[in-house]
Amino acid sequence: MTNILIADDNPVDRALLEGILKNQAPSSWHVQAVASAQEAIDRIQLGVDSGSVENPASRPAILVTDLQMPGIDGLQLIAEVKNIDPELPILLITNNDNVDIAISALRAGATSFSPKSSIATDLVTTIQQVLEVAQRMRYTHSQSFCAVPDHRAFVLENESSLIGPTIENLQSGLPSWSHTDRLQIGMAIEEALTNAMHHGNLEVCSKLREGDTDSAYYQEIAQRKQQSKFRARKVRVEAEFSDEHICIQISDEGTGFDPASVPDPRCNENLHRVSGRGLLLIRSFMDQVAHNAIGNQITMTKMRNPI
Repeated sequence: MTNILIADDNPVDRALLEGILKNQAPSSWHVQAVASAQEAIDRIQLGVDSGSVENPASRPAILVTDLQMPGIDGLQLIAEVKNIDPELPILLITNNDNVDIAISALRAGATSFSPKSSIATDLVTTIQQVLEVAQRMRYTHSQSFCAVPDHRAFVLENESSLIGPTIENLQSGLPSWSHTDRLQIGMAIEEALTNAMHHGNLEVCSKLREGDTDSAYYQEIAQRKQQSKFRARKVRVEAEFSDEHICIQISDEGTGFDPASVPDPRCNENLHRVSGRGLLLIRSFMDQVAHNAIGNQITMTKMRNPI
């Protein structure tokens, strides 16, 4: 059983989130909903204390929460949750007038977000993405472990199934990093590899993800994988890291794009767009992000935060 905990003080929005998950989510998901941040904190504490996967009141696998609730704001909630359960992923429900709070929340430890205007088509997919990245973190955290400086390189086909093992391989070189750092690095890698495969090599427009359904987006991906013009293109991943930093460079063989032409996802009017989420997450989670001149290579660097 995978426990999904929803926290939203608005009864209409809370019912909407519950309805989406109960109608679209896998049968193995158990959905719980609370009406305040304090109730969410109490439920998470109960889950940590009980530790029983079989118990419906047991530890949530992810917290889905509104950013603004009475009593405790979004940043306070994240701090409280991370203090109780540092490994719990947090998914924010955002609207287009709280971009500054959303970015601050991501930097404070939230894992991803789903725009309120797109939750009917985006929420379940985003939760699955976050859970898959989190589940890759199978090794034990050890503060005493000192990693030897390392360099790794991969060449990938345009298959999403290769993203998870790549993340797992790179995360395995960061055993002394905090769980939050490793999860956020994993999310940044996942977004960058998806962009390289889908938008770079296959040249599928991200705007196809907007609207009432994203089926056209995935249909286009499937079709282009079969076309000789796109099929042979590869994604190259190079990473160097030590116990203090990681630098990841991801390159595709597409025609590229002008990085300056991409709408700033940090603007209020762009926060509700699913197509801008990847770049916003990458910029929020990594300390330095740079594209090459033609836009088919991204370099991401993060320094380890003291624990």
